[in-house]
Amino acid sequence: MADIIAYSPESAEEIGKRLRMGQVGILPCDTIYGLSAKVGECYAERLYEIKNRPQSKSFITLMTKEQLSASSLYVPSDLMQRWPAPLTAILKDKDGSTHAVRVPSDSFLQLVLPISGPIYSTSVNFSGEKSLLTFNDILPVFSSLVDFIVEAPDVKGGMASTLIDATQEPYKIIRQGAYII
Repeated sequence: MADIIAYSPESAEEIGKRLRMGQVGILPCDTIYGLSAKVGECYAERLYEIKNRPQSKSFITLMTKEQLSASSLYVPSDLMQRWPAPLTAILKDKDGSTHAVRVPSDSFLQLVLPISGPIYSTSVNFSGEKSLLTFNDILPVFSSLVDFIVEAPDVKGGMASTLIDATQEPYKIIRQGAYII
């Protein structure tokens, strides 16, 4: 059974440490609840297993602006100015690979991420099913599959982030979501 953790600035440090230690949890993001884990292949495998998701579909990486600036990703300056926001961008790495990245605007995540480091995040659902948007919907379905769940007020709007491909000019909108371009 997952530990239930209150949504508060005081719990951000505990959650950051749990993620950094490799735990998988469900926490509110700036758009919808996210199933999250530390960035790394073995942590991604657990997310794929929980969601029953094909490994051909990658996860969004959430990070701070500072973490993004220190990464090997090419970030157009106009995008850096838009963040933090519910805007996910596909960016090119120096090695030519691509990654979907977001700098979340949620104040709670802004406290968690400096402690946890960058984290993977994906909607709380089984692959191909509708996303679960409330704590009361999530708890009975996922409490036996994750290490912790953050009990937060229902997320704002229940709309996923806007997703753009920033590897080309002009940017291509892949999914219109909470951020208006």
